[in-house]
Amino acid sequence: MPVPCRLRAIACAALLAFAANAAMAADEGANGEVIRLDASRSELGFRVKVVWLLGVNGHFGRIHGEVHRDAFRNQLRVDATVDATSVRMASRSYEDWVKSRDFFDVERHPVITFSSDPFPRSRLFGGGDIQGRLTLRGITRPVRFDLLPAGCARPALDCPIRVAGTIRRSMFGMRSHRGTLADKVELDFSVYALPAPGASPG
Repeated sequence: MPVPCRLRAIACAALLAFAANAAMAADEGANGEVIRLDASRSELGFRVKVVWLLGVNGHFGRIHGEVHRDAFRNQLRVDATVDATSVRMASRSYEDWVKSRDFFDVERHPVITFSSDPFPRSRLFGGGDIQGRLTLRGITRPVRFDLLPAGCARPALDCPIRVAGTIRRSMFGMRSHRGTLADKVELDFSVYALPAPGASPG
């Protein structure tokens, strides 16, 4: 039985899309390089204001992930996974609080992930915006952060790649203590990479 024209068109479109994706994957494999993040030196800092004046600071001390370098397009992409249980603060009571369901809820959501969109390698040195997806408490949202200019000739090796920005905690299910706790949370990624033979992200 002949296949209807519309179904043939859909099948052809699907086949073309599959072929395009396969070609892109092959191209990335041929021209790409993957550099692992240095978990011992990378971290994620955060700051939230209490009663709109005082700032409460903390940081996560364990970040794993990769820097993907596309040599053909001269672009980079960062995938980072943060161990939410590694949060550290000046006060143990604050530590317990931010680990609770009121805040990061680390028992049910032990990891935080950030995957950037590809961005020009030159942005490491001049700075600029970086977009991507942040997953926090199991909720994924698009985010836009600022990539700060590098302070050395070999960013991620001799100095960190720093990404800073602000999120709203209510967008990630953190709606408690609205009267005393600001909705905005400032984030600051400080990322180092492990040396790769004959290559670096910069």
